Formats: sequence, C-alpha cells, structure tokens
Amino acid sequence: MIPKLLPFLCFNSLAGLCVGQGDIRGNGSLPKPSLGAWPSSVAPAGGNVTLRCWTPARGVHFALRKGGAALELPQSPGSPEGPGEFHLADLQIRNAGEYTCEYYRQASPDTRSQPSDVLLLLVTGHLPKPSLSIYRQGKVTAGEKVTLQCQMPGHFVVPMMFALLKAGTSSPLQLRAPTGKETDFSLGSVTAGDTGKYSCVYYQTRAPFWASDPSDQLQISVMVSPGTMSSDYTTGNLLRLGLAALTVVIMAAFLFEAWYSQKASTSGSSLSGPHWKPGAGALEQHGCWDPDYSEQCGRDTARSGAKAPPCLPGN
Repeated sequence: MIPKLLPFLCFNSLAGLCVGQGDIRGNGSLPKPSLGAWPSSVAPAGGNVTLRCWTPARGVHFALRKGGAALELPQSPGSPEGPGEFHLADLQIRNAGEYTCEYYRQASPDTRSQPSDVLLLLVTGHLPKPSLSIYRQGKVTAGEKVTLQCQMPGHFVVPMMFALLKAGTSSPLQLRAPTGKETDFSLGSVTAGDTGKYSCVYYQTRAPFWASDPSDQLQISVMVSPGTMSSDYTTGNLLRLGLAALTVVIMAAFLFEAWYSQKASTSGSSLSGPHWKPGAGALEQHGCWDPDYSEQCGRDTARSGAKAPPCLPGN
C-alpha cells in the first residue's frame, strides 16, 4: 500500500521535486528552471549578489544570460545535486538588467532547457530617494488593511515603476506604476507575519534601469488580539495537526482491538472447557449447569425441603 502511495505523494505534495534525470517533456525539451537573487534582487552599488539557477533535474550544467546575451561567468563549484550559482561582486549600473538562466546536459550541450522567468536586477543609488508614509500611524491590528504611499521627489519623463521592499525578503513585495509622483501599496488583512521594516524605490523600466536609493525604512507592527488565530497556523500546520490526530485515533483503535481480542480469547477458553459441576452450596447460589445435573439438583433439594434453585441451560 505505501509503495503505491509514494508516486501520488511525490506528484501532489512535492510539486515535481522527485523528478529524476529522465525528466524530459513530451516535445523533447527540458522544463524551465527558476532564477533567484540573494540576498536581494534590489542591491546597492558596490554590493554583492548571488544569482541561483535551480532545476529538479540532476547532473546538469547551467548558463546565465543578460538581456538574451550569454555571460561568461564562472559557475561556483558545488554539489551536482545543488543549484548553479553565479556571483556578481562590486555591483555597478552596468550589472542592472534582466537576467535568465538555462541548463543542459554535458552529453548533449545543444539540447537546452527553456529559459527561466526573467529576473530584474536593480542597482540602487543613481536617483534621489523617495519617501514612504503610512496612512495610519502606530500599531496595526491583525485583519486590518494597511496602505503605504511611496512618493518620488520630482517628475521624470521616462517610464518609471515603484517597488515595495521588506527587510529580509529577496525580491520586491509589490510593483506599481506611478500616478503622478506617487503610488499606493496595499497590504490587505495583515497578520503577525507582516510585521517588519518596509522601504520603497523607483526605477526606469528600460535600459539602463537606473534605480533610486531606497526610502527611509518604515516600521510596521501588527498586534494579534487574544483569541485570534495567529498567522502561524497556516494550511500546512493545520494539516500536520490533522495527521497527528489521525495517528492518535489509529493507535487507539489498535489498542482497543488488542484488548478486545485478548478478552474474547479468555472468555472463549473458559466456556469451551469441560463442564464444571459445583457443590451443593454453589448449586443453591448459582443453579444447575446442565440437564443431567439439574435433575439430581432437584431431587437433592426436594429431600432437604429447600426451595429448588433455578437451573441454567447446559452448554
């Protein structure tokens, strides 16, 4: 039973994480990888960023592209089971842009995967910083809606976009087009997980992708009312609690079955043995156990003048 469930769990729960080396789509192409930036895809000039290209396939080689052009960047040596990592040090404005990655097998370098989704790397510090404000000051109660406004210091002719950042996250939370000099970001039905430091930047949507310095950080604290379920109780946590409860029920059922079987076995052995013929005192208390002994019991009680006890049917 368990071996039959493994493929189902692998497909549904892990979303393809169990794919092996033979994972090739019906049209012969390899599935596209994912590309991420650490510590963040919005980094200051002079900083360092690591681009990580990941795929469930094993034993492959990775290639990085910027604006469609292949980059001659050495891939960090590591485990063949891990992602491909490309390090960008001392970032400059020339490093800003749109990146993708792909992978191939050494035995067939001409057969490459589909490119990953585009990752926009922004190098900040080339435009004046904006300001970030919140419509409601102070602490926020869980479940409320929070609106943040990011405003640039002047007007720009070239197309611009705003990005909302949160300390500790590797990519912008939201992207918004401006309305005049500003834009609003909304955090709906906030939870304790939304507590943190926020900032915003604005940037050009075309090359050379100039980006502003980040705004001053804005601290948001979300209070969870007593008796309110915390955001930590996610769907995954509830599923784990359900599985734990199911395990307890199954164990209780096994224990009850073992207890009942033992009791039935003990009762069966006492009833299936030879008939026990009690003495006179026991007969007066419990009656007779079989027809032959019942008759003798009746005669004995008649001679003694005592009231005959009820006789039980024999086995």
